[in-house]
Amino acid sequence: MSEDPVRFGIVGSGWRAEFFLRLARALPDRLAVTGVVTRTAARGAEVTAAWGVPAFRSAAELVAADRAPEFVVPSVPWSRTGPVTAELVALGVPVLAETPPAADLPGLREVWRAAGGSGLVQVAEQYPLMPGHLARRAVVEGGTIGEVTSVQLSSTHLYHAVSLIRQLLGAGFEPATVTARSFTAPLADPLTKDGWSDDLEPRQAATTLALLDFGGRTALYDFTDNQWWNPLRARRMVVRGSHGEIVDDTVVRMADPRTPMTSSLTRRTTGTDLNLEGRELHHISFDGQVVYRNAYVGAAFSEDDLAVVDLLCRTGAWARGQGPEPYPLAEGCQDHLIGLAINESARTGTPVTTTRESWASCVHR
Repeated sequence: MSEDPVRFGIVGSGWRAEFFLRLARALPDRLAVTGVVTRTAARGAEVTAAWGVPAFRSAAELVAADRAPEFVVPSVPWSRTGPVTAELVALGVPVLAETPPAADLPGLREVWRAAGGSGLVQVAEQYPLMPGHLARRAVVEGGTIGEVTSVQLSSTHLYHAVSLIRQLLGAGFEPATVTARSFTAPLADPLTKDGWSDDLEPRQAATTLALLDFGGRTALYDFTDNQWWNPLRARRMVVRGSHGEIVDDTVVRMADPRTPMTSSLTRRTTGTDLNLEGRELHHISFDGQVVYRNAYVGAAFSEDDLAVVDLLCRTGAWARGQGPEPYPLAEGCQDHLIGLAINESARTGTPVTTTRESWASCVHR
């Protein structure tokens, strides 16, 4: 990439849009927001006052501005993501569509019909770029645990979880059979995205369990309501291979035919005890090799922020013709297709097998 900051615009001004605005403000040498599209002039004035960026009433105005964006993020409700994406593609603008790229299966088919052939649409799926997941994938791709045969994931929900599962299993676009069930149980919920509730009264929370069969490679999906935020429910990942497994940050494999060996994925996080470098993740190592390195040291980002910033910078490189597609629309459609099958199977109590959709025949990464 050149030294100029990546320029991007945003359609929408809600909670998620503010993530992108905040990260661009924190990294002005790498990212610049050229404008935000809001529904009303009053909301636009609020955005301009809070973030110092121009506000527009339409995507066409945003794209036609003197300082044009190199790509645009539609940060709008699910039902609007597909139509806004199609509108931007019609304007000839590269798009980083929020997840999921449409609300339901008809919406996925429509957004693919309208935009799939353009080559202009990526999906803002940041979870595979989180440091821990990148480190595990590096270990997998290094052949340490052999051929990956199954994944167990209890962390995030639906399309995000499916993205991680598909990447680790190397699953493409072939039909998958999903068998899911949902159960409720009492659980205190002391923390949400709105902050601490100061309430420890248990309430019924749903847990969805699903078995995903990708034709011999399998995954177990396990998600409880508000698991992203609730400190009473941890996140867990198991990646099993023909010659070992990864359990969270622990890797087991054979050193020789009689020597099983255990190693750890080790984070270097500064700011503890007498370390005065600031609270920040610097790298993750495995057996003396760095398998993840923070390219944004000094910004003091959380690991989720690191993933989103990395996605924005990768999208900028792609838009400039200087890097590969970060996450093509076809991948995002397939993730949500399987996520929808999880919900449908849990609702009906019967297995659901996905169909081979039109995006399955596309040329991808």
